[in-house]
Amino acid sequence: MNESIGKLAEWAAASGEDLTVLPDEPMSRHTSFRIGGPAALYLVPRTREAFIAAIRAAHETGTRFFVLGNGSNVLFDDAGYDGAVIASSALDAVTFDGDLLTAEAGASLSSVCKAARDASLAGLEFAYGIPGSVGGAVVMNAGAYGGEIKDVLEESVAFDPASGEVFPIPLADHAYGYRDSVYKHTDRIVLAASFRLAAGDREEIAAKMNEIAGRRVAKQPLEYPSAGSVFKRPEGHFVGQMVEESGLKGCRIGGAEVSVKHAGFIVNRGGATSRDVLALVDHIREVVRKNYAVELECEIIHVK
Repeated sequence: MNESIGKLAEWAAASGEDLTVLPDEPMSRHTSFRIGGPAALYLVPRTREAFIAAIRAAHETGTRFFVLGNGSNVLFDDAGYDGAVIASSALDAVTFDGDLLTAEAGASLSSVCKAARDASLAGLEFAYGIPGSVGGAVVMNAGAYGGEIKDVLEESVAFDPASGEVFPIPLADHAYGYRDSVYKHTDRIVLAASFRLAAGDREEIAAKMNEIAGRRVAKQPLEYPSAGSVFKRPEGHFVGQMVEESGLKGCRIGGAEVSVKHAGFIVNRGGATSRDVLALVDHIREVVRKNYAVELECEIIHVK
């Protein structure tokens, strides 16, 4: 354990009951890929104040840190992470003010969609089943089935570790693009987000959510661990189609496999390592580049 991690561990040990501290925690336990070596420290704050305090402490001690939501779009390296992983998973409160739904960063998108449904509020159905947290969805401008976060977001609340400030960011200042936002180009961290929805019929909202869930089950390899779609969609092309036409469905390296159900996914068929996944990503990119002169961009975050 390096000096900065040691200082952060000392701070964490004395921080009280609002923070769970797990040293040398395997990240395979906390990611949808079920891959990853140990993080030197795994911190789970249970309040927004504890979450901010943990990030501040990491910043002040000079400790590398990574904020983890649902772990659905990340690949932790087999060698582990020599720093602190700060999980937002316990920050999952959802509140309402009329047709404005506000959710903390760690709330899962599916749970937020269900809360909106139960309140007879429409607009978030497209996000049902996206395996991510609110924080990750705001950062990535998550989208599916014709909708994106930018379509319903009113504002987010951010924390800047360098300045120590907490402040709202209105929709217009998110600089949203395809799987892109201002958060991806700064050190700001999402604390919460507010979505402007519309009054609707609960049964109609539920029916649309069930339809989307059914489409996901039919088309996506949900029976195996994965990190969702591997590559961003290049303009004018469909990744799954190019990969399938290149004969790569079922291609395996170690325990990592191009899904036979949806060629845009890499699945962990058992015992896959980060090295297996990265090698398969490189192979897919090389073949698609050769066959289509298209450069695929991986959207899974490799943490090492």
